Amino acid sequence: MASQRTLILVKPDGVHRRLIGTIISRIENKGLSLAAMKMLNVTPELSRQHYAEHVEKPFYPQLEEFITAAPVVAMIVQGPEAVTVMRNIIGATNGREAAPGTIRGDYGCSRQMNMVHGSDSEESAAREIDIYFEASEICEYTPILNDWSFASDEV
Repeated sequence: MASQRTLILVKPDGVHRRLIGTIISRIENKGLSLAAMKMLNVTPELSRQHYAEHVEKPFYPQLEEFITAAPVVAMIVQGPEAVTVMRNIIGATNGREAAPGTIRGDYGCSRQMNMVHGSDSEESAAREIDIYFEASEICEYTPILNDWSFASDEV
């Protein structure tokens, strides 16, 4: 099983609520690693690129207004099955339905104000990573703790 990469965004509500460190801790405590991270303001153009499949939907204007309202923290998270592992850490989209122990289950009670975006597939992750990061911004390394966190056939 090879290591995967996924895009994670701490959305504007997560930034305003000062949950950046908490979210990073959840990622690292699980054994996943950060390959890149930056804070940025999402522009309307960047929002349309990221949420291209939703641009024509009736809820899109509200989504764009939300994601462009304040900075986000964009991260590339890597590790075995990173996409699925991160989706499980994040929890259901609606915080009212998210399981306790997930980020949204512990800190959220909204469908839209749900603190975190995580890629939903390897294909989406690759597309989204290309939107937010240049190749030169991604750090290639093997965390030394991998030997103590995963079996040799998992990384």
